[in-house]
Amino acid sequence: MKESANQRFKRIAPKRVERLLREIRLIGNLANRNHYGYTEDQIAKIFEAIEREVKIAQGKFSFRRTERFEL
Repeated sequence: MKESANQRFKRIAPKRVERLLREIRLIGNLANRNHYGYTEDQIAKIFEAIEREVKIAQGKFSFRRTERFEL
């Protein structure tokens, strides 16, 4: 039997989310000043890039209705 779109989503989404969370935790490990050197500007750029990509991905899930303004 063919897998439905929702079944495919339920199968794939948790794996991708867990992989992303693992990578975010690894970024957090970079905060250890005993092993890494960085500036506030470098950290700001990292999190700006992450936030930008989250907003883009979240926007793809928007359930916007196209409404026309009529007089």
